[in-house]
Amino acid sequence: MDRRQFLRNASTTMGAALLAPAWLKAFDAAPSVSHVAFVKTTDRAAGVKRAIDLLRNDLLGLEKFHGKDLFIKPNFNSSDPTPGSTHQDTLVAVMRQLKAMGAGPLTIGDRSGMGNTREVMDKKSAFQMGKELDAKVVVFDELGPDDWELLKPQQSHWEQGFALPKVVRKSAGIVTTCCLKTHRYGGHFTLSLKNSVGFAAKYVPGNSYNFMRELHSSEHQRHMIAEINTAYKPDLIVLDGVQAFTNGGPDQGKMVQSNVILAGTDRVAIDAVGVALLRHFGTTPEVSQGAIFDQEQIARAVQLKIGVSSPKQIELVTGDRDSAEYAKQIRAVLDGDGGKAKS
Repeated sequence: MDRRQFLRNASTTMGAALLAPAWLKAFDAAPSVSHVAFVKTTDRAAGVKRAIDLLRNDLLGLEKFHGKDLFIKPNFNSSDPTPGSTHQDTLVAVMRQLKAMGAGPLTIGDRSGMGNTREVMDKKSAFQMGKELDAKVVVFDELGPDDWELLKPQQSHWEQGFALPKVVRKSAGIVTTCCLKTHRYGGHFTLSLKNSVGFAAKYVPGNSYNFMRELHSSEHQRHMIAEINTAYKPDLIVLDGVQAFTNGGPDQGKMVQSNVILAGTDRVAIDAVGVALLRHFGTTPEVSQGAIFDQEQIARAVQLKIGVSSPKQIELVTGDRDSAEYAKQIRAVLDGDGGKAKS
């Protein structure tokens, strides 16, 4: 039984879905090494292609996506310009690369936290992209009560559990694309782990409980963000760091030209490199303080075996001199006193 099938079998109805008490043991063991493609670029389309190409033979293989129906999760929390939301060029480049790798049907979907989701997706040209690239577009807020799966892991900080769309959970593969930015509403930073919040329902039709109110009012918010990530495992993550918010966020903030595209399959590794990038450019006290692996989102994800547990387990993969020189600087931040986990 694979990890996704375990979760399906472990959950039942919307009103009484429970994961086993030993749910932390149900997930695949954390990898010993995670590769993160690191491409210095100002060209999103070219950068996405190069980053995925760096991983194709190393991790993904030429047959990884062949014939599979894939669900693609952008960062459409709002329609604000990138890095406030996923850039259209990035999303199109990801979709074209997946198609070039032989992927089957593609579906794009999200839930916006700062605006009407359909309006946000329309402003971000999601429906137009769907038509042009033959992809289905799903607005999570418009799903019915039977389209959600409620997960209530007993050892989580979620009082009522959290709900994910069945279309996501049943897909043959999941691809996410996130931005590089801080988060002023309690997340501290919003990278690949935080992007998963858009999978989770604010409301499930027929249930008046506001799941997002619980999340954003909880002292355990950053732990809860990590816990959503136990419900799925991405086959590919692309982080658009051509521009970044080093303060403010998620919609607006202090912007810098960070000129990088990252790609990988390990959310902890991607986020650790992302935090190192934010620190490199100078960021908020919350993101700057302590060890990178002691950041609460990352630390909880490590506990849950979502990804690597140490900077030493992250390998930055580059394909050109400029990228290698840039990666060397970020590697120093990752390996420095701010990157080491407490012993």
